[in-house]
Amino acid sequence: MQTNTNSGNRKKLFVLLGAGAGALALGAGAWWWLVGSNYVSTDNAYVSVSSAIVTPLTTGRVEVVRVDNAAVVHKGDILLTIDPADAQLALNSAQAAYGATWRKVQTYFAQVEARRADYERTKLDYQRRVKIQGTGAMSNEEFTSVKAAYEAAEAALRAAEALTDNTDVEHHPEVMAAKAQLDTAKLNLSRTAIRSPVDGVVTQRVVQVGQMAAAGRPVMTIVPVQDVYVDANYKEDQLAKVRPGQPVELTSDLYGSSVKFHGTVTGLSGGTGAAFSIIPAQNATGNWIKVVQRVPVRIALDAADLKEHPLRVGLSMNATIDVSK
Repeated sequence: MQTNTNSGNRKKLFVLLGAGAGALALGAGAWWWLVGSNYVSTDNAYVSVSSAIVTPLTTGRVEVVRVDNAAVVHKGDILLTIDPADAQLALNSAQAAYGATWRKVQTYFAQVEARRADYERTKLDYQRRVKIQGTGAMSNEEFTSVKAAYEAAEAALRAAEALTDNTDVEHHPEVMAAKAQLDTAKLNLSRTAIRSPVDGVVTQRVVQVGQMAAAGRPVMTIVPVQDVYVDANYKEDQLAKVRPGQPVELTSDLYGSSVKFHGTVTGLSGGTGAAFSIIPAQNATGNWIKVVQRVPVRIALDAADLKEHPLRVGLSMNATIDVSK
């Protein structure tokens, strides 16, 4: 009799356990259907930024370096200076050439007035001679000489006017060319002071005082930490509902799960990370093994969150996208 009672109790226990497991499975399924399916998460996410590479536009000896790695700089701050002696000499030469050209062109306009006065005089003289030609009061040689002087004066006037036609001194081509050379010299002198292109933090400084800086060779990098974003690498089977504009909640390993960052999906990469690797997978080969690919999703971060809790490039993040929006 006791055996039958124990057997009945076990059956009831198994039934209860089965019912409990079923209820848990049903609850989990309902939660997933109503809540869990509206979110996709990954811990394969990292802070990134579009850094500004500081590159001199002129060559010369580095005279002063004003910043070091980890220094906070603002847009327009002088980072280093290149010896300006050569650029200053070039500017002095360009200024002298510009002044000489200005004076030269002024003589063109003065010559026009002189040639016009000469033309009017010879024209009047020629017209008087024409009236008395054939009366015997003037020889043919004299008339020919007066006519030649008139024609020469007319040609000289036309040549002088050609140098000044439809312009003034300031806009004369020769003056404008000299002005361009002067502006170039001023620009080259200003480029001896290398300024920060953005607000940010200095990193990868490789320049030293006395070193020859070469145009086009990077000397340091400025990281605009206030403009960082997150590249979250989601599995391809998580992306069916991901769209630009959806809200994202993120946490950083630096601050822990208690600090929440808020972001927005701005776009998805044009390909998987493997597709753009240095040695992409050759899927046509016989040793191909299928693996789940990941696609980078760009997430913009809230500026207020970044100001309160600054991030640095390369930090790990956890990102959860609300795909129900």
